[in-house]
Amino acid sequence: MSRTKMRKSSREKLDKMTPQERSKAVRGITCRETMIDANWVFANDTMADVLDDLTQNNWDHVFVVNKEGVPMGRIHAVDVLKIVAKKNVERSVAWMLSVPAKQLITLPPLTVKSNTPLLKAGALLLTHDLTQIAVVNQDGVLVGVVGHKTMAKVLPRFIL
Repeated sequence: MSRTKMRKSSREKLDKMTPQERSKAVRGITCRETMIDANWVFANDTMADVLDDLTQNNWDHVFVVNKEGVPMGRIHAVDVLKIVAKKNVERSVAWMLSVPAKQLITLPPLTVKSNTPLLKAGALLLTHDLTQIAVVNQDGVLVGVVGHKTMAKVLPRFIL
């Protein structure tokens, strides 16, 4: 079945719902159902690796994970640029190869479990002024992210 038919049938289903049924349906959507893949690097990857990932993939941030995949923090591209700009001595590749990603962490990891309701994740995004929040499984391993794009794609069909 094509995506347009799926959307049309779900639209028809939503049109038949009462406001209370719509409310219950939207509250039942979890992060697991809507998350996308996360951008991440290992804690021992170098600053040069992080810069390569950010620039080659056009990412604005990456999550830093330990060897088990548990998030340790988040690195934003602007913060990396600030570190490079503040470095008063030579900005050599050797220097960037000696700095591990875990030393670049500026934000602690804010995470939600995969079974967390999407609306709760959205409230956390707004509260903490984030564009994405990490989604972890029951073991705390990073499995994806939920962000503003996810909210914009999923929630309007319940509102309109």
